[in-house]
Amino acid sequence: MKKEMEYVESNNKFRLIRTELLLAPLLVIAPFLLGFHLINDWYLRDMTLNQLELEIELVIGVIIIVANIIFDIPFLRSLKHNWKNKK
Repeated sequence: MKKEMEYVESNNKFRLIRTELLLAPLLVIAPFLLGFHLINDWYLRDMTLNQLELEIELVIGVIIIVANIIFDIPFLRSLKHNWKNKK
C-alpha cells in the first residue's frame, strides 16, 4: 500500500532535484524581470508622459514581485535542504 501512495520513486529523487536546480533560475528571475518591466513601463508612460491611465501596470508589477518573493523563499530553502540531504 505504501508503494502505491508514493508520488515519486525514491531512486528518481536525484533527477528531480537536478531538474529543479536547472529550472530554478528561470522560476526565480523571470517573474522579477516581468514585474520590473511592468513597473518601469508604468513609470515611463505615467510619470514622464503624464498619461495617468495605466496604474494597473504598477499594481500587477508589485503583485508579481511580492508573490515571487513569498513563494521563492520556501522553494529555495526546500531545494537547499533536499540537496544537502541527498549528498
